[in-house]
Amino acid sequence: MRTAPAPTAARRHHDPDVRGFASDNYAGVHPEVLAALALANGGHQVAYGEDQYTEHLQRIMHSHFGPTAQAFPVFNGTGANVTALQALTDRWGAVICAQTAHINVDEGGAPERMGGLKLLTVPTPDGKLTPELIDREAYGWDDEHRAMPQVVSITQNTELGTVYTPAEIRAIVDHAHERGMKVHLDGARISNAAASLDVPMRTFTNAVGVDVITFGGTKNGMMFGEAVVVLNPDAVSHMKHLRKLSMQLASKMRFVSVQLEALLARDLWLRNARHANAMAQRLAEGVRQVDGVEILHPVQANAVFARLPHDVSVRLQQRFRFYFWDEAAGDVRWMCSFDTTEEDVDAFVQALKEETARG
Repeated sequence: MRTAPAPTAARRHHDPDVRGFASDNYAGVHPEVLAALALANGGHQVAYGEDQYTEHLQRIMHSHFGPTAQAFPVFNGTGANVTALQALTDRWGAVICAQTAHINVDEGGAPERMGGLKLLTVPTPDGKLTPELIDREAYGWDDEHRAMPQVVSITQNTELGTVYTPAEIRAIVDHAHERGMKVHLDGARISNAAASLDVPMRTFTNAVGVDVITFGGTKNGMMFGEAVVVLNPDAVSHMKHLRKLSMQLASKMRFVSVQLEALLARDLWLRNARHANAMAQRLAEGVRQVDGVEILHPVQANAVFARLPHDVSVRLQQRFRFYFWDEAAGDVRWMCSFDTTEEDVDAFVQALKEETARG
């Protein structure tokens, strides 16, 4: 009688030297974050956010976003956005956002299906809203036949890799507040934006009147986890209850909080973002030397959007992982991460030159 094989210990199933340009979500965990997770392990800590790591995280958030900031760690970016937007709206509320916004394009309808929100989308040339663009949907507050615009949601940096200046966000915030609306900032790559602008994150968040942000950590070296950061406590309602209702309340929250602490207590968040941005600049400089390749948007953070012949992209994808952005048009997106190396970039540019030369 044949017996089942004995169980084996976990073993590596991938080549750790292989990196692509598909997404900064593909990257592993920064060693300093892994060390922090080990530091938080052992012994018992109170569950559901009553632990000492989550308490300490509040003080760290104050140093970045002011004394009224309150952080609510969550599992992921979609959960963070849905929870934040629910806290800012009534049941009949709507959210104005760019047509390219992650909440509209990449969250599987979760804000509308799970959050019960109406998204009012606006086409933009560069992923950025303006007061004039917002006004295309900012109307009808007394019309019971129309979802009521209550929130403007912007992304910093945008899904097209562009970055709002603090003055641009200030103009949006002032415009929204004058019309009785609140402002949510999706900060999935907020660290990359701050690195690009070379300013503290507060400069384009609490200092210009943003009400709530979602702080992204996974794309910048964390294993998992993000945070909803309430900057204006008067703007939200029942965040603690909504986080639980949205299935984003971690029982062992210390392991989310300590990762955020590892990023934010010193400058790891900025080091990682600066490096990713620098690799995107290096990639863009190399790509500009390749005939038949067009860079579509200003390279201001860690993304490069380009247009090239479809066949070239398909062949190049056999050598490096990346995604089409608009396959019909031949548009692609190349993302750099905290662990992207100069050698990775140079090898990719060389491969692009070779595949382009093949026609």
